Amino acid sequence: MKVVENLKEIQLKIKEACEKSGRNMEDIKIIAVTKYVSTSRAIEALNAGIVHLGENRDEGLLEKWEKLKDKPIWHFIGSLQTRKVKNIIDKVEYIHSLDRLSLAEEINKRTEKQVKCLVQVNVSGEETKQGIQPDEVNEFISQLIEYPNIRVCGLMTMAPFTSDEKILRSCFRKLKDLQAEIQSLNLDYAPCNELSMGMSNDYRIAIEEGATMVRIGTALVGEEDLGIGG
Repeated sequence: MKVVENLKEIQLKIKEACEKSGRNMEDIKIIAVTKYVSTSRAIEALNAGIVHLGENRDEGLLEKWEKLKDKPIWHFIGSLQTRKVKNIIDKVEYIHSLDRLSLAEEINKRTEKQVKCLVQVNVSGEETKQGIQPDEVNEFISQLIEYPNIRVCGLMTMAPFTSDEKILRSCFRKLKDLQAEIQSLNLDYAPCNELSMGMSNDYRIAIEEGATMVRIGTALVGEEDLGIGG
């Protein structure tokens, strides 16, 4: 199925979710996750009207960057190894996986611009998930004042892969509550306006619970056999 057709269907579902929750569609950023598709499929997404592209791996981002440069707004959404920061720092506008001070230090050191970072929170408590524990978020963000090239624009989480709507809503609401806590502190370097939560299977619920960024791969661009596994 063509990306443009997938996008129309997704936009319709987003519209319904926004109407149900009293929100505006303009407040939602659709991030096309292109990890498992070719550069040509990423180009198809751009031609369909997608503005934001997300990559989980530095290799994938660099490969697509060579052809697309700064046509899209790039998001790094996967776990980021400290040693790989230098490879992607001047190519992305958003990093969704800030989860430790050593990473913050490296980001701050490798750039002179202010990078929009989202603190990754392990709201579900699953051992397989990356991210800071919810009760550690406030302290962690307070320490980020030491890194002037980091702007904490929001929070990110990955919900459990389940069809249980009650579990999903609980997860997303916890992140929304954490966002409200951070915003109440009125920190200049951490406005925390963004909530990156929701993927192909649960983005409608995430939007109803406050998501401003949804990371959609399979439902939007599909998957291709690129020989990279995962």
